[in-house]
Amino acid sequence: MTFILNEIIDMHIHTKPDVQPRLLNDIQAAQQAKEAGMRAILIKSHVVVTSDRAAIAENIVGGIRVFGGLALNYAVGGFNPEAVDAAIQMGAKEIWMPTRDAMNMYHHARKDGGLSIFQEDGSINPAIPIILEQINQADIILASGHLSVKESVALIQIAKNMGLRKIVITHPEAEFIAMPVPIQQELSRSGVYFERCFVDTTPMMHYATSVEEIGQHICEVGIHSTILSTDLGQAGNPSPVEGMAFYLESLLKYGYSENDIYKMASQNPANLLEL
Repeated sequence: MTFILNEIIDMHIHTKPDVQPRLLNDIQAAQQAKEAGMRAILIKSHVVVTSDRAAIAENIVGGIRVFGGLALNYAVGGFNPEAVDAAIQMGAKEIWMPTRDAMNMYHHARKDGGLSIFQEDGSINPAIPIILEQINQADIILASGHLSVKESVALIQIAKNMGLRKIVITHPEAEFIAMPVPIQQELSRSGVYFERCFVDTTPMMHYATSVEEIGQHICEVGIHSTILSTDLGQAGNPSPVEGMAFYLESLLKYGYSENDIYKMASQNPANLLEL
């Protein structure tokens, strides 16, 4: 049995051209998703804005929505309000805090440096409130990227105080994040979403988690606050469409109903993207 992907939305796909090997380009990813009956995809890069590329792919393929965003890594100037403004003007739907250049990632790799929302004295980087206000005014998604748990909690508190409505914790099961369930439960009560990614169950990510563990976390934290994405597109991994079908089928076998699956992989993403 293969899970039917009609109306499914994948909010986390990596495409080429990129600085890392990728399986598909933007147009191929959109075409495959369209052929599978999916409603939308969101393409991501660690180094460039993708909302302009998404618009081109959507126009060429047709019949499917294609979105993009911006990750605040060194390649775009880090916490750079001008880059955020440009991305928003080009239709960005999601702004990620630093991903591969996050200080949390550097520490995980036992390297010095990296980007943190905290300054050396523990105060918040003054660019953060500016960027959060830009996201708030555009009413798009704020994603935690690869920040540490401590940073994510602090960021969300500031964002909530500023009135942001669309906040996503990016793959809380990833080995370099591993957000404890009690913290997820607390954040969930404030309306935060958790993007649980299939890639974290693959050998490429050292089997950081399993579909069964993700299923248990959903049970403990809630269907209402879960987004199911693949984070696929790496050369050597299954295609995003193949990965999503396997992921959703596995959660069905774990005990979730089709309605549960569509809530997490279609309705919740659609609400964030205002589809």
